[in-house]
Amino acid sequence: MKGTTEASAAFNLPTFNSQVGCGRRAVVIRPALCYNIGRCRVVPTPIAQPPEVGDPPMFNKVLVANRGEIAVRILRGCHERGLRTVAVYSDVDRTALHVRYADEAYNIGPAPARESYLRIDRILDVARQSGAQAIHPGYGFLAENADFAQACLDDGFVFIGPTPQAIRAMGDKVVAKRSVKAAGVPLVPGTDSDKDTTNADLIAAAPSVGFPLLVKAAAGGGGKGMRAVRRIEDLPDAIAAARREAKNAFGDDRVYLEKLLENARHVEFQIMGDEHGNVIHLGERECSIQRRHQKLIEEAPSPVLYDELRQRMGQMAVAAARSVNYTNAGTVEFLLDHEGNYYFLEMNTRLQVEHPVTEMVTGVDIVKEQLRIAAGRKLRYRQEDIILNGWALECRITAEDPYNNFLPSTGTIVAATEPTGPGVRVESGIYEGFEVSLYYDPMVAKLVAWGETRAEAILRMRRALDEYRIVGVKTSIPFHRQVMDSTSFIGGQFDTGFIENRFHMPGGDETKHGETAAIIATLLAHQRRQQAFAMIEVEAGGDWRISGRQRAVNRW
Repeated sequence: MKGTTEASAAFNLPTFNSQVGCGRRAVVIRPALCYNIGRCRVVPTPIAQPPEVGDPPMFNKVLVANRGEIAVRILRGCHERGLRTVAVYSDVDRTALHVRYADEAYNIGPAPARESYLRIDRILDVARQSGAQAIHPGYGFLAENADFAQACLDDGFVFIGPTPQAIRAMGDKVVAKRSVKAAGVPLVPGTDSDKDTTNADLIAAAPSVGFPLLVKAAAGGGGKGMRAVRRIEDLPDAIAAARREAKNAFGDDRVYLEKLLENARHVEFQIMGDEHGNVIHLGERECSIQRRHQKLIEEAPSPVLYDELRQRMGQMAVAAARSVNYTNAGTVEFLLDHEGNYYFLEMNTRLQVEHPVTEMVTGVDIVKEQLRIAAGRKLRYRQEDIILNGWALECRITAEDPYNNFLPSTGTIVAATEPTGPGVRVESGIYEGFEVSLYYDPMVAKLVAWGETRAEAILRMRRALDEYRIVGVKTSIPFHRQVMDSTSFIGGQFDTGFIENRFHMPGGDETKHGETAAIIATLLAHQRRQQAFAMIEVEAGGDWRISGRQRAVNRW
């Protein structure tokens, strides 16, 4: 494990000795340096924001134990609070955007996540050597790993998330259901024993649950270890398959049965809780546009909730969080049927991918609030302070081919143009020259659009998708364009089965001229670089050393 001196050489950036007395070297980078090759300057970290009267002191250095767009998002939040930051990266992420944005960055191993981003020992080693005082896990990887949270606390670090006890309670779906049931939260009918139930026990219980039903992993998430079953004859094979997948994904093959609510909607509530007993919700998000239980498009608020139902569901979400003494940010997920009945699905004990839509309609910076709560400070908001303003949509931009059953697409980003303009926000981890690999989740960016009404938000999202250009890999942008044009989506008439049962992805020109587009984009990118170097040469009275170095580095 070593510092990012290689990254600095690749981008012609200065390196500095890390101040941890370990003999390593780490790049000290600011966003201003990323695209000013040859014009590097060190941007000093601003003084941390002073605490309010009576507030506990804030830690001053945060390690972000993640990668990609979420790492960049957290780093930005830390920088705005005047906090120093530490990034970790695998071999394949040596030149990733989050490495450039952090004050320091350290290599933690080979590309496979199990050898790098899932290595608790290596992450804690970097935290100790860099002098970090707090660790933010982001989402995915170790974010919902109670052992990681406990290890952070045991080593004296602040874990920017819930307690290990809350993670364990809500991470085990069977235990979570029992906890929220005691708090009066309605549950989907199903088995609720936390014992290691045998296959024969599950088959015997199936008729009382009713068909269709779901076999679900007790320690699962993200659609893994889940099988839909419509006939009892198919149940044994489904249980066996779910157990195998759960064992491989989570190291735990326990499964349970749950009634399959068809044509239901997936509605979740953002929760924030502090160490002083204050818990609030920030309204709901509609997450029903899914494919194989993976969310693709989210929005806030939901087009089907009305004030009274929102209030009832929000109260139940808060009750669910209180049932495990929840602190920091989390999400309580519900299934909502056509009659307005709602049922607890699960709780995600971390920052959600789709948190930006909530930020857009509430004005609450969830990441900054996480930092405050982790430092022991009180929530700055009461429930009555949370007012939903306008509408926000989020499209998850993935490196997948929507014309070919969402087959993953890898390669080099040869051109990338992000949309801008009123109400548009992009959370991205890519740039021109970035290498998209098969090692990690295919999501490369999130596109968010806000409007005063849902109609305006959809129109802005259409415009933003039309402006978005990513060349070098296939992306889900054409899919999102088609959904935004769907009359069912525009009318709010959809559920969790919409994509797989009622949506068709038509063919398009994107499937035909990809190679030509890539060549043109590469030539345009090269032309832009040459023009930029020419401007550098003219600027400052013809700095022959800078311009000469650029020509040598970029010679074809």
